[in-house]
Amino acid sequence: MKMTMNRPENYQYPLNDAWNTAEIIKVTTFYQKIELANETSLPTAELLAAYRDFKTVVPAKSEEKQVSRSFEAASGLSIYRTMQAAQTTNKQRFQYRG
Repeated sequence: MKMTMNRPENYQYPLNDAWNTAEIIKVTTFYQKIELANETSLPTAELLAAYRDFKTVVPAKSEEKQVSRSFEAASGLSIYRTMQAAQTTNKQRFQYRG
């Protein structure tokens, strides 16, 4: 049985209509890594690589904040707090315990 930690069971990822298929894949992959980091754990390098890919699609800080707010509203998970912790860890595997 999957633990959801007070998150909605089903929610839609915030996506921009202007993104092409490859960009949508990069962004949704990043969202999935954020979910993994909050639910179980994953290699830190994997999360950081997904974030770098995400930033190629969403390079502007203002747009990143907007997307992050939408994702947090839908999922209850904070991209900002998760990534802040991931970028400061020296461990090979990462799990956010917020």
